[in-house]
Amino acid sequence: MALTTAGKVIYSATFLVLVPLGLVGWAAATERVVHLPAVTSLPLGATLVCVGALLMLWGMKDLWSYGGGLPMNADPPPRLVDRGAYRLLPHPIYTGFSMLAVGVSMMVGSASGLWLVSPLVMLGCAALVLGYEDHDLRERFGRGATGLPAADELSASRAIDRWHLFLFAVLPWAAVWGVVHFLGRPLELSSVFLLTGNGPLILDWAKRIAMSAYAVFALMPLVARSGRELRRSAIMSLLTMGFAFAEFLTVPLILTPRLLAAHEVLWLWAGAPPGSYGGWSYFPSPPVMLALLAMQALGRRWKWAGWFAAAWVVLVVMSELVVAQGGLVRTAGALISYGLAANAAGLWWAIRWLGERFANSWREWRFGPVRVINHGSYVGAAGFLGILMGGVLAGPGHLTAIVAASLTALVGAALWAQYVEGSPQLLRPYGFYGGLLGGTLGALAAPLFHTSFWLLLGVFSAAGSLVQAVGRLRCLVQGCCHGRPAPDGVGIRYVHSNSRVCRLSAWTGVPLHATPVYSILWNSVVTLLLWRLWAGHASLHLIVSLYFMLSGMGRFVEESFRGEPQTKVVARLRLYQWSAIASVVLGMVFAAFGSAELAPDPSWRWDLVLPAVGFGLLVWFAMGVDFPESQRRFSRLT
Repeated sequence: MALTTAGKVIYSATFLVLVPLGLVGWAAATERVVHLPAVTSLPLGATLVCVGALLMLWGMKDLWSYGGGLPMNADPPPRLVDRGAYRLLPHPIYTGFSMLAVGVSMMVGSASGLWLVSPLVMLGCAALVLGYEDHDLRERFGRGATGLPAADELSASRAIDRWHLFLFAVLPWAAVWGVVHFLGRPLELSSVFLLTGNGPLILDWAKRIAMSAYAVFALMPLVARSGRELRRSAIMSLLTMGFAFAEFLTVPLILTPRLLAAHEVLWLWAGAPPGSYGGWSYFPSPPVMLALLAMQALGRRWKWAGWFAAAWVVLVVMSELVVAQGGLVRTAGALISYGLAANAAGLWWAIRWLGERFANSWREWRFGPVRVINHGSYVGAAGFLGILMGGVLAGPGHLTAIVAASLTALVGAALWAQYVEGSPQLLRPYGFYGGLLGGTLGALAAPLFHTSFWLLLGVFSAAGSLVQAVGRLRCLVQGCCHGRPAPDGVGIRYVHSNSRVCRLSAWTGVPLHATPVYSILWNSVVTLLLWRLWAGHASLHLIVSLYFMLSGMGRFVEESFRGEPQTKVVARLRLYQWSAIASVVLGMVFAAFGSAELAPDPSWRWDLVLPAVGFGLLVWFAMGVDFPESQRRFSRLT
């Protein structure tokens, strides 16, 4: 339904005035929870602000001129716009707003604005596009706004397509280079080899060879012959970057200062402990990754060039090993990132195959009136891991508080399903947001157990994403939280007769978006990020805030791919998308009340195992054991 004039005024005021002012206030309120250095540059910041503002105004003008409307999701323009600013950028308004956020942060020297607010603004814009706008455009116009050539585009590449490759590949890597070199503060250049005589000359040539990767990669948009090649290069570049960030989060959790201190040879090859430079010195080598990407593009265009490029890549790898300490870890990480990206299609096929196996693996056993369902083992394992990891992260003296808060989370999940989702009284379902709310309320009782509220909520957050990832395996088996129809190469098929998909829908054997798998992948990334922050003794307020915000953004996107017909739609968004938005807002509130309380050192203790097993068995019974013939309330799971 179209907005009234008053509604448009309120909508415009909210997003043009209240949201920017709110972000400025939030940046000021969260300065004490961000411990990264500020970047102050009036010229660069002002340039970004001006360019960003011009992009926003240009995009708004084009929506009005060509689309016949204003940039309002509640009342979108009636015509698709692919001219003007929208020909150069798929989302000029969001791009401009993100640039403006970064620019203002640099102008005023705000560390929180640059390292917390701006990245979350970018993620929020991406979540809005993926979770709502792209679906809306496809429903109304038959296509979205990707900015990349079609996958089957064989015609000669156009200048605009080359610009899009520059936009999606070269510019993001330039930003990565800036972040790594600013935050990494690499060690003084010195070889891991013993260099004598002409050692400085060797180092100088090694640096030159490594830097050549940036120059050659920047020319990659000029190499591709067709739109399909440009698309493949852009996607390959983004995938490599994504895997590199995942490795950056993982490696310092393995190569800990204690491990490096105990093995001198390992320190020699790995470099300084991750705590020395925030782990940025372990970021997979950008020169090696860029050289590999350039080699792939050159080889597709000219086979003979591919051989020369391969030899050049070997020189880049050798130069990276020579140039600085930590070169072996960074080079290996680069090779792994590129290898995973190059085989992303096969990797996704394996993930889909595994997800489909879980989705059709329902097993049950009867013992008189009792039924035991196999999917309960997955949530039991999640409960076990939650208590175990919570105890490890919190340290000694907090186990009772962790178990109590976990019990309230379990009760909250059950109550949410009964009173919010309106489940029949005989059934015993559970709802994620009820568990989130119950665990948060349970953390309020932390002082009764001589535990800090923020420590307990921080533990709940850092372990919560892992618990959710493992628990989603139950969703796959049960068939709840399933997706809507998807392309054949994307979706998974449910064919087991006990799956909710087969019992309650007409989609048996139809490829559906693997939304539980999407959730598992996203929560795995969130888990790595939060554990890295915990290992770095970050502010507990920051950890809690990021969990609520990232969990909410991921759920907003995931929910848009779901296909459960019983979920209510309110103001064009599914009910749980509104819950996800509330989670993001609550996370912002948590960060704004930040304090100096930091995450403690994790500590393994064997006395955590027995309570974790006990809680895991309780969760297993609650979600995996029922009485299907009983007429008592809450007696059945299905």
